[in-house]
Amino acid sequence: MAQDVGPGADAGYQRLSLWWEAVPAPVPARPALDQDLTVDVCIVGAGFTGLWTARALALADPALRIAVLERAVAGYGASGRNGGWCSALFATSDAALARRHGVDAMRAMRRAMQETVDVVGASAAAEGIACDFAKGGTVDLVRTEAQRVRARSALEEARALGTPEADLCWLGPDEARARVGATGVLGATYTPHCAALQPALLARGLADAVERRGVRIFEHTEVHEIRTGQPASVLTLGGTVRSDVVVRATEAWTPALPGFGRDLVPVYSLMVATEPLGEDFWASAGLEGRPTFADHRNMIIYGQRTADGRIAFGGRGAPYHFGSSVRPGFDAEPRIHSLLRRTLSELFPDLGPARFTHAWGGPLGIPRDWHPSVGLDRARGLAWAGGYVGDGVATTNLAGRTLADLITGADTELTHLPWVGHRSPRWEREPLRWLGVNGALTAMKLADHLEERSRHPSRLAAALGRVVGS
Repeated sequence: MAQDVGPGADAGYQRLSLWWEAVPAPVPARPALDQDLTVDVCIVGAGFTGLWTARALALADPALRIAVLERAVAGYGASGRNGGWCSALFATSDAALARRHGVDAMRAMRRAMQETVDVVGASAAAEGIACDFAKGGTVDLVRTEAQRVRARSALEEARALGTPEADLCWLGPDEARARVGATGVLGATYTPHCAALQPALLARGLADAVERRGVRIFEHTEVHEIRTGQPASVLTLGGTVRSDVVVRATEAWTPALPGFGRDLVPVYSLMVATEPLGEDFWASAGLEGRPTFADHRNMIIYGQRTADGRIAFGGRGAPYHFGSSVRPGFDAEPRIHSLLRRTLSELFPDLGPARFTHAWGGPLGIPRDWHPSVGLDRARGLAWAGGYVGDGVATTNLAGRTLADLITGADTELTHLPWVGHRSPRWEREPLRWLGVNGALTAMKLADHLEERSRHPSRLAAALGRVVGS
């Protein structure tokens, strides 16, 4: 079973997730910061956001002095533990983007996200990173009448906002089952804009790539405070980094930084994985070309066929912990892991006696309005990106390229996208935050239960969607 380990326990990082198990052991040692430093850009966090930003900056201006500070090792957080969906999903719906920013801005955001899926694949190839990238799209199954109504409604809304058939289409029962041989399939929606990949290999490869381009990465370096100003400074036990711009790329760990405690809430997503499965199973399960898959229930699930023939499957439902706490012990939630195994077995009864070999988890960051953002406050020397709500594998690449344009002063299409400069409201203080987040999780579970009984979409889920701005 995969489990979390703390900084310094290099021999145990392979236990973080199925994905980390493929990272060669021992994990190569990178130095911790042990002196004061002056650079042009200091990036806090060596996950996808920080690493893509470092790469984009180094490509834009090779003369920039760039340092990345990481509390553990590169790829330790969500970047090495997620579902491996490199998708055009953006946490804020098209309808919400159109309401807030206008239809033209919404369409520009969607085009940028769709293009980014291919940019990730091309960038990995250019850097020689073998991360099992396979662009098979996403099949979002419909398995109940309530899900059918919700899926059809979403498809009609997409058409009204100008989404063409090529970007999102309906699959009838036979075609849907041919792609994903799950039980009870009544149809599906399909988008080609998603690739399955191996996220830990991508994160570790990116870290090596940016180092080759002159970026300095300091691991086992926990940041205790970011002080804004000119210059800005980042305080650690080993030294202080002074920089023209500090990039906060900390996602679910953001609340631990003084002054940022209510910017995001960390909510856990958990995963399980099977042993490699035989050809008899795949003959009925399909998933040829490795499309990612989910269904239209309210409580999110997500899966992929891995390059070595497993199913890696995850979902939400783990509780939010009081005070936005993030701890290694929270990565294992036996009740949720058991539920994920049961759910996957219900989807694919032919799994039969197949063993589940891995179980892991980790936190993701959620802003108060479910709206990701990227921005630069030059007067304070502070840049940021995050709030991906679990849809960050591709979005982080777009964030990194956008931050590079903002920091270097380039006026591009990316710097005019609607998420640039967006400011989400701060989360409520405790205990309201704990009550609200866990209440929403409970409501989604209840909505799915009610839909199973009534066969109609839950009004409870619809009401909650309005609250989060979807």
